[in-house]
Amino acid sequence: MLTQERYHSILSTINEKHAVTVSELSQLLDTSESTIRRDLTVLDRLGKLKKVFGGATSIKQTISVIEDDTALKETLMREEKTEIARYCATLINDTDFVYIDAGTTTSRLIDYIPETSKAVYVTNGIYHARKLIKRGLNAYIVGGKVKPVTEAVIGSEGISNLKDLNFSKSFIGTNGIDIEAGFTTPDIDEAKMKETAIEKSYMAFVMADHTKFRRVFPVSFSPLGKCCIVTDKVTDSLFKNETVIKEVML
Repeated sequence: MLTQERYHSILSTINEKHAVTVSELSQLLDTSESTIRRDLTVLDRLGKLKKVFGGATSIKQTISVIEDDTALKETLMREEKTEIARYCATLINDTDFVYIDAGTTTSRLIDYIPETSKAVYVTNGIYHARKLIKRGLNAYIVGGKVKPVTEAVIGSEGISNLKDLNFSKSFIGTNGIDIEAGFTTPDIDEAKMKETAIEKSYMAFVMADHTKFRRVFPVSFSPLGKCCIVTDKVTDSLFKNETVIKEVML
């Protein structure tokens, strides 16, 4: 195989899988590992991929300041969100003081919390608060400015509310997950709410389906190591080196 053909095959594989090892490429292309390493070095210098220990990752990232509204998000990855929510509900004990972040995946969590739950719940989601009280759960909502697109309470007053609380567990939504950028979202104010909730939690769980990985939005609110990720599946094994990840649809 000619060098340019190898380059094309390597880039096609990485763009499809987002990450690949030297061993995998060697077997796929029937080429020695030393040759693959040289190829990766060249492609890294050309800015076509990112060379990492034992392999390479895609440098393709989606950066956006635009956020879909809640109605549209509810239609996306419904089965995956349901299984993530179903699992997260099993993590809540009667003695817990729980924060539930605004978002469509975290909203689904409420559907699977037993109505007999004695835990105390705090949320910055207006829709979430309605769902909690309809199920007869002990719920509080933080005060502050309301963001219309996500129906989330944000701003300095909301952050001040959260700083007075100490959660045993929090369940956080995210728009993007990246090894370097961490957890990201388009909105600065919403990011600050998420950041504060994580800082005030003994354990923080980020609920995110697999489409959120390798995506980057303008504002980082936490490094990966501060939270456990609950997802349907992980398509890039490199993320497993960064934090605890639970896959619920294996």
